[in-house]
Amino acid sequence: MPPAGGPFRPTARTSSEGRAVGRTETLLAGGNGTGTVRRTTLPGGLRVVTETLPTVRSVTFGIWARVGSRDETPSLNGATHYLEHLLFKGTERRSALDISAALDAVGGEMNAFTAKEYTCYYARVLDRDVPLAVDVLCDMLTGSVIDADEVEAERGVILEEIAMTEDDPDDCVHDLFARTMFGDSPLGRPVLGTVETVEGLTRDRIARFYREHYDPTHLVVTAAGNVDHDQLTSLVHAAFDRAGALSRADAEPVGPRSGSHPVHTAGRVDVVRRSTEQAHVVLGMPGLRRGDDRRWALGVLNSALGGGMSSRLFQEVREKRGLAYSVYSFAAGHADCGLFGVYAGCRADRVHEVLKLCRGELEQTARHGLTDEEIRRAKGQLSGSTVLGLEDTGALMHRIGKGELVWGDQLSVDDLLARIAAVTPDEVRAVARDLLGQRPSLSVIGPLGDRQAERLHEVVA
Repeated sequence: MPPAGGPFRPTARTSSEGRAVGRTETLLAGGNGTGTVRRTTLPGGLRVVTETLPTVRSVTFGIWARVGSRDETPSLNGATHYLEHLLFKGTERRSALDISAALDAVGGEMNAFTAKEYTCYYARVLDRDVPLAVDVLCDMLTGSVIDADEVEAERGVILEEIAMTEDDPDDCVHDLFARTMFGDSPLGRPVLGTVETVEGLTRDRIARFYREHYDPTHLVVTAAGNVDHDQLTSLVHAAFDRAGALSRADAEPVGPRSGSHPVHTAGRVDVVRRSTEQAHVVLGMPGLRRGDDRRWALGVLNSALGGGMSSRLFQEVREKRGLAYSVYSFAAGHADCGLFGVYAGCRADRVHEVLKLCRGELEQTARHGLTDEEIRRAKGQLSGSTVLGLEDTGALMHRIGKGELVWGDQLSVDDLLARIAAVTPDEVRAVARDLLGQRPSLSVIGPLGDRQAERLHEVVA
């Protein structure tokens, strides 16, 4: 048996009728509390990845599509999310009610989400109900009719969702920050789209987008829990084959994204004035692309700077001075670029004091780094939160799905912990110097007056 994490030699799988249905390999051998991760690549380029955990009674089944809002043109902004809604609205075999009732009848949960680089549809069910979950979700992904009446009805729902987001400024300010850093580019536009773009999307344009981006070569099917890989693969193969979606026998899966995306010029300030009780601010700069080897050091830096109650920002802004209830740092990595930022929500008359403190902590950390004790504590926090965050089948399904579709690699929990443990203080200080020493940009939503808004430029000078 090879060591954990090392792949077995691929083997061909056959259906019950003896037809070859794909090549299978074991990506992680399991053990030490983690499941065995296997992958089968079916004809047509469809990948099936599972993590088997015999000790649980549930399974989370998901289908990932390599399409997100960054794949949209300006006039199609919001199409990926719109389509996510519409795939729940009926197929040639099921009505919208049939889809929802099927999972409700067995106590299952079903949902989906759209991000900038991918979309995921998933269902969590008892292990005995996996065939049902596979049948329903595969039918949705391959057989949606995208009915014109449903397109019109769902348009109102999505416009309400946009309005709901606009009413949530601590969420909305992150969309504003993306626009501040990326401008009017696919990464700078909101995942939901805008009122104008959603109103302009037609049934034909959405259907064409569906046909272009839901090819099996762009899909990854995942499942985590008490699931048998061979049985699940056979179910998925049958469902996609029945829909005629695996006809291109020689097609190969599309790999992870690559390329280069410019981040906006530093020192930019964007302010949206709104009659909210608090001002919501994000101060940040370019970060690391998702595959950068320094991302492990950045994770430690993020934990120490603004990732917990003992972090520098939490202590300085909230505990010592009581200037904000919520303050934290974050790192976001895309295939070709990234962001690092600090969020805070506070009263409008405290904005400049809060921002001065945050900018000061960024500069102090860039110049002098973190102490060895802060780094030790941050590594412990990051390790613990990583393991605790993977203690359910939904999180495991999410990990293996992103591993296959986004990273092109699968890491065991032990691998993750080893990467964190291997980070040195010098590596953390180096990434702090490289990133936090940059001139930041700023996004603000809140009830600021003219003079307050003008003074914000001092923060990023």
